[in-house]
Amino acid sequence: MRHCKINTAENFVIAFQHENINLNLNMKKLLLAGSFVGLLSVSCTPKSTVATEAPKSVTSTADQIAQGKTIYENACKRCHDLPEPTRYTSVQWVGIMNSMAPKAKLNDEQHQWVYDYVVTVKK
Repeated sequence: MRHCKINTAENFVIAFQHENINLNLNMKKLLLAGSFVGLLSVSCTPKSTVATEAPKSVTSTADQIAQGKTIYENACKRCHDLPEPTRYTSVQWVGIMNSMAPKAKLNDEQHQWVYDYVVTVKK
């Protein structure tokens, strides 16, 4: 009788090990599939656009730049404190202006005047 109990215990251990191996394989397959789906979803999402294009050149007259300063001080300050224009580079200002001008409801000319103002301020 004792031999049967040992045999049953051995069978249980072998069955448990077999199930554990199957679970490990299933977990690995699941992890691999999840990683693949995650990688696929990240690679297929639209990339955010970063303002790395060359900055616009200053095309405004002195009067228009003065108007840009007025617009900057009035329109922009309605929503937030004004950063010092020298705090950002001209390339950074391209991105800032492209995101903020629509919120301030600036037309294309006003957008250009404000940009020209902030990039011509001396440090």
